[in-house]
Amino acid sequence: MNATTKAPPLLALKGVSKRFGPLEALTGVDFEVDAGEVVALVGDNGAGKSTLVKAIAGVQLCDEGTFFMRGTEVTVSSPKDATALGITTVYQDLALCDNLDIVANLHLGHERFVESAARFSGYIDEIEMEKSSLKLLESLAVTTIKDVRAHVASLSGGQRQAVAIARSLLGEPSVVLLDEPTAALGVVQTKQVLNCIRTLRERGLGVVIISHNLADVFEVADRIVVLRLAARVATFDVRGVSHEDVVAAITGAEFGAAPNEPKERT
Repeated sequence: MNATTKAPPLLALKGVSKRFGPLEALTGVDFEVDAGEVVALVGDNGAGKSTLVKAIAGVQLCDEGTFFMRGTEVTVSSPKDATALGITTVYQDLALCDNLDIVANLHLGHERFVESAARFSGYIDEIEMEKSSLKLLESLAVTTIKDVRAHVASLSGGQRQAVAIARSLLGEPSVVLLDEPTAALGVVQTKQVLNCIRTLRERGLGVVIISHNLADVFEVADRIVVLRLAARVATFDVRGVSHEDVVAAITGAEFGAAPNEPKERT
């Protein structure tokens, strides 16, 4: 590969379509994210954002479309397929267990065991899991959590989000999907979560965030992809676009009505 040849995207989707009966949820959508890039997926409710993320996560199968990882065509027909490809998702509800501590939440389903002659099947290595939890949170620059044995129910919204993001990294993924990661958080908590997202980018991961908060999007994203009426209608580099331009693309104002005929702007 010569110096002028750009590497293929870490993850790319081509011509993705999804129908629910007569409803077109996605229509010929292309999407891509590079390693070390944060891409924000924005649009009004019903634009197709969640459907697209669920398709990437293997939760909802597409009717049409092709997936590529680093330029190689792949199949994503289940969450297991997505996980095997290095794709992980943190949904808005976080799916944390309030009655368990941080260590147990981080390693739920990924427990570590120590083989013992006294116990035929071994036993859970709590010490190693605790060390791993501390190291994982430290790698995300999470400084507000001092006790990994604290129950999740006692954590703030930002801390809970940080724990959910940390848990998603246990399988060492290459792509992380975040659904409304700063929803209903205060200023300080939002800052903590945005710092986590920046750390994921610095680690070379491809990060996709769904968000209705454009202030947060402009704070952390490299590119913004706008969906409207099930189609991709605009792609912006955050360094050269205004909030007004993005809002116009979301509402269709920049296309002068005809909302049923979206045209992509790049």
